[in-house]
Amino acid sequence: MKTAVIGSGSWGTALAQVLADNNQDVILYGIDENQVKDINENHKNSVFFPETDLNPDLKATSDLNAVKDAEIILLAVPSIAIGSVAKQINDLVDHPVIVVNVAKGFHPETNERMSVAIRRVMDPEKLSSVVSLIGPSHAEEVVERQLTSIDAVSQKEEDAKTVQNLFSNDYLRIYTGDDEIGSELGAAVKNVMAIASGIIAGLGYKDNTRAALITRGLQEMIRFGMEFGGRPQTFIGLTGVGDLIVTCSSENSRNFQAGYTIGKENDVKHFLETNKKTTEGIRTAKIVHELAAEKGIDMPICEEVYQILYEGKEPALCANDLMLRDLKREF
Repeated sequence: MKTAVIGSGSWGTALAQVLADNNQDVILYGIDENQVKDINENHKNSVFFPETDLNPDLKATSDLNAVKDAEIILLAVPSIAIGSVAKQINDLVDHPVIVVNVAKGFHPETNERMSVAIRRVMDPEKLSSVVSLIGPSHAEEVVERQLTSIDAVSQKEEDAKTVQNLFSNDYLRIYTGDDEIGSELGAAVKNVMAIASGIIAGLGYKDNTRAALITRGLQEMIRFGMEFGGRPQTFIGLTGVGDLIVTCSSENSRNFQAGYTIGKENDVKHFLETNKKTTEGIRTAKIVHELAAEKGIDMPICEEVYQILYEGKEPALCANDLMLRDLKREF
């Protein structure tokens, strides 16, 4: 099947290479002409993977018209750009396509989940379904062909299976799922938890603290997801605890790195003034705070992250306040 991958960042490049490895007909779209040239002529994406040689069969383009004859279009762009990119695709295609989304978070203006935002923007006759690729994965490892397992989640099982078969190989194993709500909310909340994990590491706390954070963070993820219709079993799978563990434990995570810088300085001001990278958890923390307040959901870790990012609370005080909350049963 002809696949167009939109976004030549780390994740888009890694997933496009998976398809090239699988001998699929794939084209990678990017807006940076130098990056496109680097991929086509040097078989490298030096901006993101300077030490990695890409599959020489992988081709890139800066012409978005490449989507016109695609049957599958994978969106590997930041959540803030999902709506506008989906609208561009909608204007170019004249047939039903499967849209595969890998962005995690919420629409910045409507607070919609990514799949909901895509369905709102695209005409029904041009959209077979949205399939979300979600799970414990870093692009830096997938591009090196490290063994990885993630989920293809969709309301349309047939399309989820199509994506599963398209991407699966001896180093990337894809499972299917249909709990779109639980999977997408888990993928969003875990970015907030990754910031919290980075903060505690920056403050000097170690394994005991991180284990407690991940475990209690999982409980917040479950409470939040179930309130909006997610199924509890989803959160003990790859898109829940799996994604949570890898994002909270790896320095490859931008959200973890952001939190680490904030914790190390015990202050958020300098990070917010100097950060140039897309850090999805920052925007997500605000949306989770607003939705939790609206629904009355107890989210103490997410709330402390919000207080640090948006109210300027000292990180060390947040850690202390979490430890001194009223004592209670675990379950």
